[in-house]
Amino acid sequence: MHKAFQPIYSQIKRINKATCVLKSRRAGMEEMAIVDGRLAQVVKIMGDEVTLQVFSGTEGIPTNAEVIFTGAPPSLKVGEELVGRFFNAYGKPIDKGPEVEGIEIPIGGPSVNPTKRKHPSQLISTGIAGIDLNNTLVTGQKIPFFADPEQPYNQIMADVALRAEADKIILGGIGLTNDDYLFYKHVFENAGALDRIVSFINTTENPSIERLLIPDMSLAAAEYFAAEKNEKVLVLLTDLTLYADALSIVANNMDQISSKDNMPASLYSDLARIYEKAVQFPDGGSITIIAVTTLSGGDITHAIPDNTGYITEGQLFLRRDTDIGKTIVDPFRSLSRLKQLVIGKVTREDHPQVMNAAVRLYSDAANAKTKLENGFDLSDYDQRCLKYAKEYSNELLAIDVNVEIETMLNTTWRLFSTHFTKDEVGIKQELTEKYWLQTEIAS
Repeated sequence: MHKAFQPIYSQIKRINKATCVLKSRRAGMEEMAIVDGRLAQVVKIMGDEVTLQVFSGTEGIPTNAEVIFTGAPPSLKVGEELVGRFFNAYGKPIDKGPEVEGIEIPIGGPSVNPTKRKHPSQLISTGIAGIDLNNTLVTGQKIPFFADPEQPYNQIMADVALRAEADKIILGGIGLTNDDYLFYKHVFENAGALDRIVSFINTTENPSIERLLIPDMSLAAAEYFAAEKNEKVLVLLTDLTLYADALSIVANNMDQISSKDNMPASLYSDLARIYEKAVQFPDGGSITIIAVTTLSGGDITHAIPDNTGYITEGQLFLRRDTDIGKTIVDPFRSLSRLKQLVIGKVTREDHPQVMNAAVRLYSDAANAKTKLENGFDLSDYDQRCLKYAKEYSNELLAIDVNVEIETMLNTTWRLFSTHFTKDEVGIKQELTEKYWLQTEIAS
């Protein structure tokens, strides 16, 4: 609820590029305010000195500007009317549709109490073989895509949105180009998938500070559908590197001492506040978070991916495979730490051994490629490994592969029987007898 009578201030003590400072003893942390007609938020309180982050920038704001505190943090109106819609960082429609009439809830609240959580155990299938076969995800998991800026991560996120087995998809677009925004919009509309997708979008044409609101808006909507409706919700955030850059802008304007790579010292807790919203509720609802973290020159030691790795439960690493000319989910650098909860239990019995054998043989192919590049002779086994690796990448690791998990497993068995003997594959005899024969008959 907003305050009935809001005091008006007109003496700003200090103005920076994105923040301004004034004296008040009535402001609350994260409270929204209006500064000279522009939306702002309290980001720091020291005694009676209040720092306001002005989302659209402070250019042109005079020191005698009118400042009104709203008495409430940022909020979002939630309900079924959110579905199929596109909103900005403030939760306002950008698709020419009507305002949402629903329950107004604050955004950016705390994560779910651990005692209220259930241990994740449900498979969430994406249809992308490089994920479902080797790095299977579970509901309530938090995991990033690590990708170079030139890789097609927005295409991948759109594919996941269309293929994932979830009741609701929440897209948080952070610093998208206008072309990327229109890409998502057209893909969702053309696929007829808007009946389960909610999108919060900040583009490069919007103030960069507004990016800080997108994750909280997206997760507030996710919490409504997961906690109140007991639905399986998948949250897709792209790109959290741009979110961290916006944090850095604000921190620098507040004269905070920077940490590694010019990032704020609070970066770990800022990212954790987002990722820790991933949860599996006892009643069946869940929030699973997949986020893009773009890398600078493939540098995973930068503060953003480095901190992300400590928070999340693995990572999905994208790279371009020059042998097939496609982007793949790298089996060596990708990892889902929760996959053991579902593979061979929710999925088919042979999944764990097929996955391990496939990656081991792919590793042998990498060794053979190194021998070839260094001028060594290749054995017959090396030659077969190289042929296998090319087909494995093209048919299973490439991001454009969209098949069911059982088809992925059958495809892998076919590749095994085409290029190797049973002893070379090294899978348990009872599984080999059961699935190798099926594969030979099918071929």
